[in-house]
Amino acid sequence: MNRSRIAVLLGIFALFVCSVGTSAQEQAPSLVTPAWLAEHIQDPNLILLHVGEKPEFDGGHIPGAQFIQLQELSTPPGHGLSLELPPVEQLQDTLEKFGISDDSRIVVYFGKDWVASSTRVIFTLTYMGLGDRTSLLDGGMPAWRAGGHPVTAEVKTPARGKLTPHPHPEMVVDAAWVAAHLHQPGVALLDARDEGAFNGAESKYHPRSGHIPGARSMPIEILVNDANQLKDRAAIAELFRNAGAEPGKQVVSYCWIGQRATLIWFAARMLGYDAHLYDGSWEDWSARKDLPVEVPPPAARHQ
Repeated sequence: MNRSRIAVLLGIFALFVCSVGTSAQEQAPSLVTPAWLAEHIQDPNLILLHVGEKPEFDGGHIPGAQFIQLQELSTPPGHGLSLELPPVEQLQDTLEKFGISDDSRIVVYFGKDWVASSTRVIFTLTYMGLGDRTSLLDGGMPAWRAGGHPVTAEVKTPARGKLTPHPHPEMVVDAAWVAAHLHQPGVALLDARDEGAFNGAESKYHPRSGHIPGARSMPIEILVNDANQLKDRAAIAELFRNAGAEPGKQVVSYCWIGQRATLIWFAARMLGYDAHLYDGSWEDWSARKDLPVEVPPPAARHQ
């Protein structure tokens, strides 16, 4: 074999190794542990986002973390539905202010117990094309502290990032889509609110009570353990099957305003489902008087 051919083969091999390494680096796991985060805390491209209450963040957070609020990732009050996704340009500007760039590796964690708020942030990042480089710290700040890892009150302002958005509008469905897919066998519509809301016992000041016809109840509390860590995959998979979401179905989740339902979206995506969020959720559906609402008869509510 001549030298030129050897050189070509070595070049091809090098490209293959690089592509495999790059792919492995970019595909972040859905969940990371405190031990993993402690090992990567000094990575130059790491972005840590703390979700919770500001006084709690000020009192102590993971070194390098930044405090983020859902309002920063939503349409302004009075200009749309609660927590509704804003235009891509607005999200890009906000994320760049947090130092997020095309090569960032992002970990989101909750300060106390705001699991669904954290998955709402992850949902938004995924919508913007960053899902393959974003993870949830399993157990959040309590798990970090329990592992004996350091906390700080120091806050550092990051350099502005440079992000190229790759939005995924297919992740979001609206009322028209849901209405057109009611009772379809290939779609599992899951209600993330508690059973009282699902059964019509409460409406939280929304125009109507009950649930979307054909939806199944999946209160998000059943997806986590007492430490607010996600249950193991086998247990979560069984919960989805019990709610009528057999493997292969599209999973569409909703709640009051599109926050709690992102935990179902997150878990479904982790299991490999084609997962979507009805972003308008009950706030939108209940206000549309032309859309049907289902309320179980009184006897069925107490079974």
